[in-house]
Amino acid sequence: QVQLVESGGGLVQAGGSLRLSCAASGSIFSINTMGWYRQAPGKQRELVAVITNGGSTNYADSVKGRFTISRDNAKNTVYLQMNSLKPEDTAVYYCNGDLTPSWGPSKYYWGQGTQVTVSS
Repeated sequence: QVQLVESGGGLVQAGGSLRLSCAASGSIFSINTMGWYRQAPGKQRELVAVITNGGSTNYADSVKGRFTISRDNAKNTVYLQMNSLKPEDTAVYYCNGDLTPSWGPSKYYWGQGTQVTVSS
């Protein structure tokens, strides 16, 4: 069984910071691209940031310069440092990972989501 578990969400005032973590666990052979997505009420899930296993990153225009994605391959963990938060960043944040389990082919896994609420 492979799973992704997020942590670090919460309530913060506008201008504040939060750091999200997503740890992959289980019988994993390799971890490829990992990313963060978010879904606000009444809106579609959208890409926030991705990072390849080589460390290349890509960000949504709305978070460039404010959010930073990083990963610790030794810990099978990806992070999202969120600074200068705005009320429009309020959403459920989901971790997504392209993982290859020890028993089969690679596939995309989702975490359960963590709520981020930014008050004005």
